[in-house]
Amino acid sequence: MTHYIDGFVIPVPKNNIDDYRRIAQKAGEVWRDHGASEYRECVGEDLDVTSQVPFPRLINSTPDETVVLAWIVFKSRAHRDEVNANVMKDPRNAMPFDCKRMAYGGFEVLVEAFAPAPDRVKRSKS
Repeated sequence: MTHYIDGFVIPVPKNNIDDYRRIAQKAGEVWRDHGASEYRECVGEDLDVTSQVPFPRLINSTPDETVVLAWIVFKSRAHRDEVNANVMKDPRNAMPFDCKRMAYGGFEVLVEAFAPAPDRVKRSKS
């Protein structure tokens, strides 16, 4: 089954990460309550890359900011549109950051690959 992903790259002040985490946890509940199958928010940890475009430069973050990479998984684009419309009407929804600096887009999944479940992994006899 092919999924649809909303992806985000967000600058967040480093000194506000704990507050952001609390708000993101609530947002995850809201999106899941309205039907999203997965909600992830990840804070930058290894962002000083030199051989590619680093995320901080991509979104013009300042030295006092870090980068949050987030994604939400939906069944399809139509499902995404339905879920997001309901989320936008939900009074629990809050945007705790500058949306004008957020990179955002909707993506069709090109490849899905998962680690096998532990009970399905064939064990070699040594």
